Amino acid sequence: MSDRPRVLFVCTHNSARSQMAEGLLRALGGERYEAASAGTEKTHVRPLAIRAMAELEIDLSSHESKTLDGFLADPPDLVITVCDDADAKCPVFPGDVDRRHWPFPDPSRATGSEDEQLAVYREVRDAIRARIESDLLAAAR
Repeated sequence: MSDRPRVLFVCTHNSARSQMAEGLLRALGGERYEAASAGTEKTHVRPLAIRAMAELEIDLSSHESKTLDGFLADPPDLVITVCDDADAKCPVFPGDVDRRHWPFPDPSRATGSEDEQLAVYREVRDAIRARIESDLLAAAR
């Protein structure tokens, strides 16, 4: 068992925002935090999220969408919802779990060409990275 705080990022489908947040925290703060992600529903990891993260040399290609069920019996130390729908539907975890809400736009709703959609994924990825750096990594120093 690790003494690092366990952080769970939650989004509705665990397909983009929460997956990107998990990958970013593992890459940027893996020595300080354990990162995971889940959704209120299970779907698949979006290919454009995988591409946007690959640009930072973070590989999400083997990630799978998962639900919160696997985290209820052994709750994390910190739950961060990254969309309003997940914030509203996220269950109460037993014990002393810190819960925060960081709303980000849903990149899967982007329209236009594939390049235009990928640009939206990059914007959301970069916003998540900035929030992780300011709210988690700077605080852990």
